[in-house]
Amino acid sequence: MMPTRFTASQPVEMTVQDSPAPIQHYLRQPHRLVNALFDPSRTESLGEDCFRLKLRPLAFLALSIQPIVDLKVWADADGTVHVKSIAAEVRGLDSLNHNFKLNLQGQLKPRLIRNLVHLEGRADLEVQVDLPPVLWFTPRPLLEATGNGLLKSVLMTIKQRLSHQLLADYRRWAAAEGRSRPYAQDPLLSPNRATL
Repeated sequence: MMPTRFTASQPVEMTVQDSPAPIQHYLRQPHRLVNALFDPSRTESLGEDCFRLKLRPLAFLALSIQPIVDLKVWADADGTVHVKSIAAEVRGLDSLNHNFKLNLQGQLKPRLIRNLVHLEGRADLEVQVDLPPVLWFTPRPLLEATGNGLLKSVLMTIKQRLSHQLLADYRRWAAAEGRSRPYAQDPLLSPNRATL
């Protein structure tokens, strides 16, 4: 059977409350980001800003699978965060690993808009796989709708954690940092600049 391809994309935009500790300092800490975005009990540090993520088991039609994804997470000097998958496998059905490819790419950038810091970004997720015989006679439109919907739900979960857990963790970090040391205003996100 020909490889089947599933895709999903998810834009992100949110406003960050003012804090004495600039968010781009927080965004330069990949380990904190990963623990805020994903369940820490399902993540493992591989060193060099690389992490192994065990997703919760996913139901896909008649199958139950658990993707394991290795991610590289890094930040530029301006606080722009990049996420890229570097390896992936599936547990639950070994035959899927023969031609299983997962590509996740994401970016999150702090921008100053009308004196407010915004986080803007996008995540793109693509999976290519040879489906097992049990699904060969499933209509392709149903396969694609189900697979694309499943990837969309994964990205939506990440977006929700970004909106809640990441901002909450940033507020905790910023409060502790603000007490421990003063921060100079970051010139990239100074309110004196109009927009970036």
